[in-house]
Amino acid sequence: MINRIVLAQATPFALPLERFDGAVLFWEEMGGLASYVWSYLQVMRHSGILDRISGMVVGVPREIGGLEPGASPTLPEIVLDVLGDRDIPVLGNVEFGHAGPNLPLPLGIRVGLDAQERTLSLLEPAVAPHATA
Repeated sequence: MINRIVLAQATPFALPLERFDGAVLFWEEMGGLASYVWSYLQVMRHSGILDRISGMVVGVPREIGGLEPGASPTLPEIVLDVLGDRDIPVLGNVEFGHAGPNLPLPLGIRVGLDAQERTLSLLEPAVAPHATA
């Protein structure tokens, strides 16, 4: 959840900004309000995280007040507003986290993100083969 990322950055357990260099940031949110999501993204922007990432994958929002069908702004509008002129691919409504089949997303491996084709590809193995004796 995006709020956990933001809140962790305000603790001694914060990830160093260098850990975001070239990363694809994936996040989702459940509960709360659309204004909270905007605020969390603004914190990430002002802390420099959004200047370091190379892409973003956004999960399907769940139970977020203000994001009901027909509401304005929409989640894509919020994300694009906060990103401003940053030219990075963004893939939205991906079913991970609290949504859908809950796709696993491995951490720390290289991925390819193509927002035009709506694809996220693993470019290296997510697990290592089990060593046998």
